[in-house]
Amino acid sequence: MYNLIGQALFISVVVSFTLSGVALLVSRRSLTRSVFLAGFYADVLDFFYLPLRQIFVKFSDTRILDKWMCSLKNRAHKSAFARTKRRIILAPHCMRSLDCPAYSTQTGIQCKSCGKCVFTRLKKDAEKYGYKVFIVTGSSFVKNILKMEAADGVLLIACDYEINKVMRALKDRKVVTYGVTMENDGCFGTEVDYQKVLKVFEDFKISV
Repeated sequence: MYNLIGQALFISVVVSFTLSGVALLVSRRSLTRSVFLAGFYADVLDFFYLPLRQIFVKFSDTRILDKWMCSLKNRAHKSAFARTKRRIILAPHCMRSLDCPAYSTQTGIQCKSCGKCVFTRLKKDAEKYGYKVFIVTGSSFVKNILKMEAADGVLLIACDYEINKVMRALKDRKVVTYGVTMENDGCFGTEVDYQKVLKVFEDFKISV
């Protein structure tokens, strides 16, 4: 009996290591090309995220893991995101100007379009493409926003860690996520390559 339990545990450990290893290789490849079964391997990495994160903490950099996972999930969500009709953008407050005059509410920072940072342009362009912009100071705002907004698509602008975190949190909700990674991390003075944002707008134009 104990031998059978031991063998079963050994097999499950081997299968787990093999699956997560293959999923990591696929996620890395997704940075440069399309991959097969992206959604399946994204689910595998979500399931093993915490132990994998500990391994990356010890031997590498957790930002690499999040970067690979975000890339893989973008590949997996691409077709579904293209079919969404009611979209919002969740962007971090760290991209705004240090002397931003806007105030905060339960759905985030209320941009005044003062022209001091990228959000003035982002709001204007987003409206043309059918998105509503929310500037959040933390992931806790996401639930409030989705309670108030009947969105089926969420475009995330953030660092890879935050994008992956929100993608995992919204996995079981009826929304499709897609991410644009910022150029740098930090609590202030962060930037996004605006051409990448415009490319997403163009690639996923909502058909009327």
